[in-house]
Amino acid sequence: MTTEMVVDTSLKLTCSRSELAEKLAIVGRGLSTRPSVQIFAGVLMQTAAGKVELSATDMELSLRTSLDADVAGEGGVVAPGRLLADIVRQLPAEEVEVEYQAEENSLLVTSGSASYRLRTYAVEDFPRLPEVEGAPTSTLDGEPLLAAIACVGRAAGRDESRPVLTGVLVKLEAGKLAMVATDSYRLSVKETELSPDAPQLEAIVPARALDELRRLAVSGGQIELALIDNHVAFGSDGVWLTSRKIDGQFPDYTKLIPDTAEFTVDLSLPRNEFLDVVRRMAVMAHRSSPLRLRLAEGELTISVQTPDVGEARESLPTGYSGDPLEIGFNAAYLQDGIESIGGEEIQLRLINPLRPGLLHGPEEGFRYLIMPIRLPD
Repeated sequence: MTTEMVVDTSLKLTCSRSELAEKLAIVGRGLSTRPSVQIFAGVLMQTAAGKVELSATDMELSLRTSLDADVAGEGGVVAPGRLLADIVRQLPAEEVEVEYQAEENSLLVTSGSASYRLRTYAVEDFPRLPEVEGAPTSTLDGEPLLAAIACVGRAAGRDESRPVLTGVLVKLEAGKLAMVATDSYRLSVKETELSPDAPQLEAIVPARALDELRRLAVSGGQIELALIDNHVAFGSDGVWLTSRKIDGQFPDYTKLIPDTAEFTVDLSLPRNEFLDVVRRMAVMAHRSSPLRLRLAEGELTISVQTPDVGEARESLPTGYSGDPLEIGFNAAYLQDGIESIGGEEIQLRLINPLRPGLLHGPEEGFRYLIMPIRLPD
């Protein structure tokens, strides 16, 4: 897909309403939600060789795709993206005509007896996107990549003052994929075996971009990967997603996870039952109210007490036989960790009430480290 700008004013096309609506919905996810610059609310439409190329960007992330059309005039126009998508989705007929009228600086959209005239933005103001066409690409099996994103993405930070932590470390090397995310309160690591000819890459990719990739690549098939200067691009099902890489040094996750010998508790729990109890207790927990996990002979008790709200308590039978131990965790973080693990059993490893706990499933490929909350005496 090319991003070479065409400023010709003769854009005119006829295409399928349903297909245009589908493609506008896809690229619309690349529009800025609160554009400080008007052009970032626009979708670039370009016609060439019987196709319509659609692009949108907020400068951090861009989405591009195309659809077949009967092109009568080649050119480019930038239209208000969300408004155009809303209009096309509700047009009365399956065929839609789109024509840019330069003398009025407007886009005429016609379908059946309905017609709309939209004000447009200057094409020359639309940012030039990284060139994907001609860039060296590699192909990845989409299933393990998307599974890893689903596991680790929720642990990425949201604090824009620490941009490195808002990204996911993607490390590809021969035969192995490692994806890591942390917000400094929890750490999520997913390591997956790949084919020996997998490409090499190490980049911090914004968590939002990977989340969008997971939404786009619904088929789970092959995903193309390209590195373009300080950008990384993913191609799936005819859509290209391009994102800036985040500059900075990602924490060395290998030094943050305690050695196996340090854990004094290694408890196997039924995953679904454990998750159900945590969800029920989390209803009563506010941000400042940790879930208390108390281990005693043959039992795990999970409780929460929130001032001016109330308290709750529930127990699970376990095979624990050590000294009583009580530790506190953020309810949402604990729930995220359990939900990220598949299978019927989950391992909970603890050292003491002041050291992080570790969650993982039957496979060692995924690990979720969670910092404790100091409990009042």
